[in-house]
Amino acid sequence: MPRQTHLFVMDPIGSVLVDKDSTFALMLEAQRRGHDVLYALGSDLHFREGRTYCLAQRATVQPVQGQHAQLSEPALIDVGDTDVVWMRKDPPFNMDYIFNTYLLDLAETGGRTLVVNKPSGLRDMNEKVWAMRFGDVIPESLVSQDMARIRAFVDRIGHAVVKPLDGNGGEGVFVVRRDDPNIGVIIETSTGHGRTKVLAQRYLPEAKQGDKRIILVDGEPVGGILRVPQGVDHRGNIHVGATVEKGELNDRDHEICAVIGPHLREHRQVFVGIDVIGGWLTEVNVTSPTGIHEVDAYYGISVAGLLHDAVAARLDAR
Repeated sequence: MPRQTHLFVMDPIGSVLVDKDSTFALMLEAQRRGHDVLYALGSDLHFREGRTYCLAQRATVQPVQGQHAQLSEPALIDVGDTDVVWMRKDPPFNMDYIFNTYLLDLAETGGRTLVVNKPSGLRDMNEKVWAMRFGDVIPESLVSQDMARIRAFVDRIGHAVVKPLDGNGGEGVFVVRRDDPNIGVIIETSTGHGRTKVLAQRYLPEAKQGDKRIILVDGEPVGGILRVPQGVDHRGNIHVGATVEKGELNDRDHEICAVIGPHLREHRQVFVGIDVIGGWLTEVNVTSPTGIHEVDAYYGISVAGLLHDAVAARLDAR
């Protein structure tokens, strides 16, 4: 395999947890394959005179917390001279993030550099709204900022989840019943008094048994984990206390992946994590999916290795 240069645009590397962070697993795999590993922050991307540049540092990584990254002095590089850019900036998904995807689009124009995931998909495939096109595999849903319309939706179905469209990590997610005395406040708060669109979705009681995160590599499912809420908290997010179990993939999971997989491949979304509850697709995460370490442990595979294989195949096909 020829030596390549892999640039990781991510959050500060000093804060990563080596046994949890999926980006770090990808860096380790790139280094294991003999590639040059570069590290940069999104704030260091810039464009001038027809080229995208950034301040990058060469990184030598090892799975030892606190000693996990040795970095060179920052140097200005032409992003279009790298082979692969891994866009791994964690949410929030905001205008700064979008502007960086524009710059990465420009970096690809020379034809050498491959950005993972494809920047246009990162912009277009909102984790809540993009799934709405697949009506047969999503729960009954409403996207609106009209408070009366949302109230009528909850009244009709009886029990709903209300989510911000740009949220992450379970932040701002409410579970509400039609007779909840706080329903008005919840809808007002979620929509900013009717100024912001939200997703209202039929509540799935299977959520108590867990939210299944399935990892897809170039549109194909490779494994999953089940994130089980604890106590009274309804959220299946690890950072708020959910426990993790092996998520066996059943026929319905494969059906969902077969529906969305070709679209992910078409839009070059190589590393994707989808959320499935009770056999229904609830989110499609393309920006910075996690779960590599947990899936590796339960399935005895290397997701990072599979991702690098998929990227190498994409490069070879050019």
